[in-house]
Amino acid sequence: MKSHRGERIYTLTAQDFTLLDNGIPQILHLEEETGGDPLALAVIVQTGGHAAEHLKDYRNIEPLLDDMIGDVPHTVAVIRFDSAPSLARTFSASIPDAAETIAELDPGDRGAAILDAIAFGIRQLNALPLRYRRAILLISETSDNGSQISLDSVVRAVGDSNTTIYSLAFSSTRSDVAHHAKKLPGTTYAETPYAPGGCMSRTPGADPDAHGNRAIQGWDCAGDLLPPLRMAEIAFVAVKDKMRRNVPQALTHLTGGEYFSFKNANSLAIDMGEIRNDLPNRYLLSFRPTLDSPGPHVLRLQCTGHPNLSIRARTMYWVNSGK
Repeated sequence: MKSHRGERIYTLTAQDFTLLDNGIPQILHLEEETGGDPLALAVIVQTGGHAAEHLKDYRNIEPLLDDMIGDVPHTVAVIRFDSAPSLARTFSASIPDAAETIAELDPGDRGAAILDAIAFGIRQLNALPLRYRRAILLISETSDNGSQISLDSVVRAVGDSNTTIYSLAFSSTRSDVAHHAKKLPGTTYAETPYAPGGCMSRTPGADPDAHGNRAIQGWDCAGDLLPPLRMAEIAFVAVKDKMRRNVPQALTHLTGGEYFSFKNANSLAIDMGEIRNDLPNRYLLSFRPTLDSPGPHVLRLQCTGHPNLSIRARTMYWVNSGK
């Protein structure tokens, strides 16, 4: 939670927030003093594809990692990935060991299976005791190359896990983004026909934020026009569309994390410093859903009476059948 000047706000109460779950208002509860809770962090580092040239930027990551985690009980794992993810170092409390593992990673093959790596990391985190706050630090390029998991499955895995993702991403080339996005499993969908006029008009510029993309345009006005379940379906399609263009950015948006454009060792230090300020200083809001329909649920969090505040929060979760 930040002001328009970038200052963090620490004095809000549950009454200052309004949450819509598939368009339906929810009663919120604010958890007190969560910043000191134990932290489980999975550091997921791309070693394949364009990532090889950045491996040198991680040689002095130990003080950055130590500062980012802070003085809380913690456990850290390192996951490397190229065409496939693997556990480079299992969870332990040793930050120096984790940092050494990251600093000594070798270049991988030409792959960049980001979605497979995220799904792998979430499985590792989900195996830990529930007392841990869960977070992922993803260092990768922006486009996926080689993942086997479908977009539907990874969005479901992220939405079904209480994990916050922070991304440090270096840009893939435009040709890579266009080429690899076509190969992502589960990216095809039928464009939904909408009635003419209103926010769903096909008139150029009807929704300037959508830039001509019908899925995003549908999401932008779904809250005003659509019933809850249809709203969730369109949001799900919009998320998958965003992943085709920038996987790490879409993942951070889903979980309420933060996305940074990573360039070199200097920007790594600055960005990890920003994450350090965010990790212990978050509002933990909980609610009991009034709508328990299976499938994706889209969340919209607003700060009542504070329109100038910038809010980053989880935007989707998943309800399994029979849950």
